[in-house]
Amino acid sequence: MSRDPRALRIAVVGATTLIGEAVIRELRARAFPIAQLHALDDERHVGRAVRGEEEAEGADLETEAVDAFDFETVDLAFFCGRAALSERHAAAVAAHAWVIDNSPAFRARPDVPLFAADVNPTVLAGVGVRGLIALPGSASVALATALAPLHALAGVTRVDVATYQAVSGGGRAAMDELAGETVAMLSGRTARGRAFGRQIAFNVIPQVDQLDEDGVSREERRLTEETRRLLGAPQLAVNATAVRVPVVFGHSLAVHAAFERPVTVAAALDVLRRGSGICVIEPDSSAEYPTPATLANVPDKVYVGRLRADMTRDRALNFWVVADNVRKCAAHNAVSAAQTLVNSAR
Repeated sequence: MSRDPRALRIAVVGATTLIGEAVIRELRARAFPIAQLHALDDERHVGRAVRGEEEAEGADLETEAVDAFDFETVDLAFFCGRAALSERHAAAVAAHAWVIDNSPAFRARPDVPLFAADVNPTVLAGVGVRGLIALPGSASVALATALAPLHALAGVTRVDVATYQAVSGGGRAAMDELAGETVAMLSGRTARGRAFGRQIAFNVIPQVDQLDEDGVSREERRLTEETRRLLGAPQLAVNATAVRVPVVFGHSLAVHAAFERPVTVAAALDVLRRGSGICVIEPDSSAEYPTPATLANVPDKVYVGRLRADMTRDRALNFWVVADNVRKCAAHNAVSAAQTLVNSAR
């Protein structure tokens, strides 16, 4: 570790990705203690300027080659790119530094803490001054954040959830494709449909990531496993359908939750209002309910609305969740993990 724990030598791997850039912005926005900051990525991105806040002096960083970088010179590394980069470097770096991994590479490993800032911050208590931390997928963060106070109140036993996931979850190329397809179709041309295997503009695709032989997608399995781990509820029944929608930023979730103990709408609203990282959109407010085009642009909270009793089941609630997938659920969570580690090391 650095002599001064308030000034860390930091590397951001996958710095040219949407999440990598958002992590750098989040570090600067929080005035995180930085001695040195390195932007790293694979060879094809070397030399590319990574944008920080436009008004910040010296905001741009020049991308260095990750395979040629000496990780012995850093105290903290954020991995924000492809799982292959994490698999190649993260474990070795974690032998002497903190590694916070935003890829799927280590999420399923029981020996690696899975962290969501507003759900299970104490999971990092035993990490020490070095080690590997995995971050859940953005939809899992949004779901678990909304469920956590309700689980503490009444004990969640089952969740049926449909996620409506923004194209930014597929990276910058997917965002560019949505824009290009939209222009093409409005101009009377045919959409190419490369990023998701079919047209995404003006369309809804009921598949996120690959399907297995049972017809379940990897994203749906991750949502189940990660939500169970985050809530400490290994027997929780999670029935998920993950859908890609033509939205740029902001995942939305339609959640139907059943509970062990009776729970009223009033009691649920009360605990959600006090929940960490949550903003409840009241039905009588001017907003009425959260949408990705509005509240995902204010990306500091997981937004909950349309809370109501399930008229078909006892001890059950329905509600709607919106959260910025890149900034709130990924970058904010990553820097929150780093802040927790720094605070615990002091």
